[in-house]
Amino acid sequence: MTKKKANPPVDRPLVVQATNDESQADTMARVMAAPFLRHGILSNAVADKMVGKLPGEPRFDDYGKALKARAEAVQQGDLSLASELLTAQALTLDAMFTELARRSALNMGDYIKASETYARLALKAQANSRATIEALVRLHQPREQTVKHVHINQGAQAVVAGQFHHHTGAGENGNSNKQSHASRRNGEGFALPGPDPLGEGMLIPGCEWKASVPHARRDESGTT
Repeated sequence: MTKKKANPPVDRPLVVQATNDESQADTMARVMAAPFLRHGILSNAVADKMVGKLPGEPRFDDYGKALKARAEAVQQGDLSLASELLTAQALTLDAMFTELARRSALNMGDYIKASETYARLALKAQANSRATIEALVRLHQPREQTVKHVHINQGAQAVVAGQFHHHTGAGENGNSNKQSHASRRNGEGFALPGPDPLGEGMLIPGCEWKASVPHARRDESGTT
């Protein structure tokens, strides 16, 4: 009984869609600058080394199309790919930790340097597994956002995050009607409001000036 010969693989052309007024060199440069074809070439090489020829013999452009489809799903808000990747990576890193820790224990006492090396690698795998799990938790945790709204009403009344700041007029402070815009006389201090608006103010000593400065307006300064 004669054995049938396997059909030789059929070479398939690489189909790349060009845009208007784009040369062949421009098209290939654009495709290679995008991540999907390059990562498709890498995925094809890794699959070849891991399992050999797959049924149907997918090529690098087939891997590139699959990667692009998963990326488009992520852009639409589907985070299942990220969740699956992080979960698989966390489990793989945990498996690496247990194997490296086992090898460290086998060499403990007789080959201390080898035991130390395995222990160090085990702890690195453990730390990366923990970081991957934390990233997975953040991915599925609802995000909290604090939004502050600022509304300026008539009369220059500002409403910020539920707190009211009253301003009686442009260029004036609260409780300072009919005050001059000029500084006080030499040696006098300014009273700034404390945390409690109804409480006592905090005095700041005045400065000694070489020359007196005239008031900006003729009205008399009010009291704070």
